[in-house]
Amino acid sequence: MIGSYTAPKEHGILVVFSGPSGAGKGTILKRYFEDDPPAVLSVSATTRAPRPGEIDGVHYHFISREEFEQLIANDGVLEYNVYNGNYYGSPRGPIEEELKKGHDVILEIETNGAGHIRRMFPSALSIFVVPPSFEELKKRLIGRGTESPEEIQARLEKGRAEIEMALDYDYIVVNDEVETAARRLAEIIRSARWSKKFNQSFIQEVLNNA
Repeated sequence: MIGSYTAPKEHGILVVFSGPSGAGKGTILKRYFEDDPPAVLSVSATTRAPRPGEIDGVHYHFISREEFEQLIANDGVLEYNVYNGNYYGSPRGPIEEELKKGHDVILEIETNGAGHIRRMFPSALSIFVVPPSFEELKKRLIGRGTESPEEIQARLEKGRAEIEMALDYDYIVVNDEVETAARRLAEIIRSARWSKKFNQSFIQEVLNNA
């Protein structure tokens, strides 16, 4: 019967999700998770203090500087950086646990961290989000009303540099409309499961039993 066969799913897919500030990454992911996919969003760890309304384990894993440095020493973070004197990074343990359960794990990270992840995990699926135009990106940043003209200009300059790295990713999602962009994200992740990149062990199993 057509559609009755599903290839063995040994583990989930690690999804690297990047894009410039203002591209709408968070909004796309929010809509994507509303459909309850078999996926989780990785929660980063940080040494900074929680802000009002932030919940440990939801917005970040808030840990001490000593704990974070111990994770680094024990190869317990996939990637990390320092911003305003605080560590930020992706803990290895929770991510690997979810992947073993068969859940896809989405890492929303900047391009520098994404490059490190792709080198460590060649099988990771990388997706870059871009606005329909640079003018639209500027419009969105101004529309937030939370930053000065100087801060917006700095974000735009950084955004241009990040967009230059978009072709290093496996897929590009143009966020011209959130509903459409979220659907594209879901389609990319579903189709990736059938690519040779994620079925090498299955093919080897078939050959071993031939």
